[in-house]
Amino acid sequence: MTADDQKRVVGEAAAAMVRAGMIVGLGTGTTAAWFIRALAARGLDSVKGVATSRASEALAVSLGIEVVDIDAVGTIDLTIDGADEIGPGLSLIKGGGAALLREKLVWEASRHCVAIADAGKRVRRLGAFPLPIEVVAFGHKKTALRLCDALSDCDIGVAPQLRIRDGAPVVTDAGNLIYDAACGTILDPAQLADALKSVTGVVDHGLFLDLADEALIGGLTGVEHLTP
Repeated sequence: MTADDQKRVVGEAAAAMVRAGMIVGLGTGTTAAWFIRALAARGLDSVKGVATSRASEALAVSLGIEVVDIDAVGTIDLTIDGADEIGPGLSLIKGGGAALLREKLVWEASRHCVAIADAGKRVRRLGAFPLPIEVVAFGHKKTALRLCDALSDCDIGVAPQLRIRDGAPVVTDAGNLIYDAACGTILDPAQLADALKSVTGVVDHGLFLDLADEALIGGLTGVEHLTP
């Protein structure tokens, strides 16, 4: 199967986990979009979605899924979302779609979180995919300098780069900017997560640690189920 076939298959497998009446976290990205389409096709009664981005909300609404605000619900029953990398213990890098803040808020409000991805996203160590870091726009260049120090303290000697698209900085749904750090290999994700979160101006980062309860990986022969 192609990577897109693998994304479709895991999206459909994840949609089969949803039951009528659930509050479901709707992830962001190409794999999550397959899940949203498959969920809509099931036509379950009383399913409500909490979207992790405006793009996912627009797709869900266009397909007839009711979308509600995260503050209008209690605990989210199940969140299904993609990942840019899936490492040991289901440690993740997310944020390639610039939705990491809303994604993390939804994940942390959920009873059960499932990462879905094609086989190419599974890695032995995190870091080959540039780590997204969301920062406030005010003083972001000075924040980037502080990020260099935090990365250096974790033995990562790279300078994060402001994400640019179509000649302009990428602005998140929350009005923030994204810097990407091409770490190469992250030897201690927990240490790095703490270091980045301590930097003034950083809103959050794309390290999702101890949040995924399971993962579904699309492969050449079907769907592989992973647990921490």
